[in-house]
Amino acid sequence: MFSKILIANRGEIACRVAATARRLGIATVAVYSDADRDAKHVAVCDEAVHIGGSAPKDSYLKWDVIIDVAKRMGAQAIHPGYGFLSENDEFAKACQDAGLVFIGPPASAITAMGLKAESKRLMESANVPLIPGYHGENQDPSFLHAQADAIGYPVLIKASSGGGGKGMRLVEKSEDFLEALASCQREAIKSFGSDKVLIEKYALKPRHIEIQIFGDAHGNYVYLFERDCSVQRRHQKVLEEAPAPNVDQAMREAMGAAAINAARAVGYVGAGTVEFIVEQRDDGMSFYFMEMNTRLQVEHPVTEAITGTDLVEWQLRVAAGEPLPKTQDELTITGHAIEARICAENPDNNFLPATGVLKTYQKPAHTAFGIADVRIDDGVRTGDVISPYYDSMIAKLIVHGSTREEALARLDQTLAQMHIVGLPNNVAFLRHVVASRSFKFANLDTALIEREKAVLFHQSPLSLQLLSAAAVANALAKQSIITSQDPFATQIGFRAFGEYEQSFELVHHERAYQAVVSDWQDNAFTLTLSAITQKDAKAQNILQSEPIATVAVGYTTDDDGQISSLWLDGHHLPVSVYQDGETVHVFGQAGYDVITVIDKLAHTGDESSDGGSLKSPMPGQVVAFRVAVGDAVKKGQPLAVIEAMKIEHTIHAPADGVVSELLFAAGDLVADGDELLRLESQ
Repeated sequence: MFSKILIANRGEIACRVAATARRLGIATVAVYSDADRDAKHVAVCDEAVHIGGSAPKDSYLKWDVIIDVAKRMGAQAIHPGYGFLSENDEFAKACQDAGLVFIGPPASAITAMGLKAESKRLMESANVPLIPGYHGENQDPSFLHAQADAIGYPVLIKASSGGGGKGMRLVEKSEDFLEALASCQREAIKSFGSDKVLIEKYALKPRHIEIQIFGDAHGNYVYLFERDCSVQRRHQKVLEEAPAPNVDQAMREAMGAAAINAARAVGYVGAGTVEFIVEQRDDGMSFYFMEMNTRLQVEHPVTEAITGTDLVEWQLRVAAGEPLPKTQDELTITGHAIEARICAENPDNNFLPATGVLKTYQKPAHTAFGIADVRIDDGVRTGDVISPYYDSMIAKLIVHGSTREEALARLDQTLAQMHIVGLPNNVAFLRHVVASRSFKFANLDTALIEREKAVLFHQSPLSLQLLSAAAVANALAKQSIITSQDPFATQIGFRAFGEYEQSFELVHHERAYQAVVSDWQDNAFTLTLSAITQKDAKAQNILQSEPIATVAVGYTTDDDGQISSLWLDGHHLPVSVYQDGETVHVFGQAGYDVITVIDKLAHTGDESSDGGSLKSPMPGQVVAFRVAVGDAVKKGQPLAVIEAMKIEHTIHAPADGVVSELLFAAGDLVADGDELLRLESQ
């Protein structure tokens, strides 16, 4: 076994590898960029070396620098994790040439499986089922268009060197093909350095089921069963589970045998995943080879949970020349496991990536990087920054139960205890997915999110009364703390004329409300809630108040003065409340929502915003402007393309107008909220 390894990665996977290495008594060397100087993976490894700038091309993709660091630090092997250099055949070969062990498959296997078109031909010769498509060398757009027409729509355009859902476009009709092809090729060039694509028939009601395989240098192979990864957005996985629901033993064995045939065909060694598209028909299911990922998968913990194995330990042992720790007969499935990817993104705004500070990062009771009923793998801590340079994933939550129903209940319960404040995230969205009928009853396919969108997006699971009571109670609790420190600051007590009242202005989903507090004493008060409407009377705006409800509120606080529960008309509701500026974040058993408490002083002197400006909805890079100064545009017309985290986003005109100014150029980096261009109203 190795005595020291270098981990050529960052974040959660670097921490994951380090945890197993530490348990096995193996010293670890971390590498880090400018942006990751204070990152968690730097702290958990035994040594750490700076390797360059924040952008991946200046640090985590500089394999010559990484190999030099490994040799200088006395490492015997390099673990690439996933992403970055994990499927780079040149890096694997360079490690070997430098006398270092690459903890992964041979470079020849990466090469064979890295080019999707080549791998399809290889799989065909190995009798692995293939879906109809074109995987050839001719990349002329008109020729590819003709091939797509011949295959029949819908088709999927995929970057031949792609992975991770990038460089992929679904085309549903012929007239959309060329534009989708160009977009796919641009993304492929940025992500993989090649614009070569392949075209495949898009299976109707498809499921994404993959087989975890392992091979050693002695010719032994096993498969560690399957994972269902059908719940996806933008062809990227959201939830993964093992075993796959409704897959019988015969299909499991057939897929396992096909996956091992695929591995044998390329002389595979180490951990790999063979991904299949499963077509669901009335008369049964058929599976087709999609691709092989020549690395450890993000979702490997669900396989660990149901098999009781540490796949990183297996990687290390196999890379050190040892045989596989178990034979196929010794591997069994125990219970059910589900993984949820917790990401910094805004599901209600087309899953736009988000950046910012993790001002609150509260997790349920769990183990880290180890098999348990509740496991959380992450590479961040409270106060860390989610930057625009790397993947948007914050953490992985993995739960295990004796049955799928038990695992589902545990997943919802633990997601309810994940409290993240400081940047948009998908925790609430994940709870909506878990509660949806399609996921609950295992009606799975890759269109699940689109099919269930009515119950997944723009949800308000907490009542307005609860949100208002939580926001007001939070404000009163803070006043109590101030009063306890300065008794002359109290806003309650004796009143010469009438009872005490205090008014709060609230905003929820762009609607204004007024909350009036009366009878506040002993952590209890009466709350009168009214909607504020605007009436135009002879060209004068008049604010009107329309009463909604009056409710008796009680609240309790924890040792830090934070609201821990509410009583609404005697009904007890456990809640957690966090305030970030004017925004109050409320977490309850039924879900999560936000409400704004307006600070009038903070808005004194505010000026109206320039309605003619158009701002970037995220941090990223300008790919191209689709218009020039002086162009007349129509509402909905594409104006600019922004690329963030290797995904392209098109910015459309909010109204008719004329382009008066472009404020950036193609290739420029922009921050969230930066003005891209200005429109003059026609």
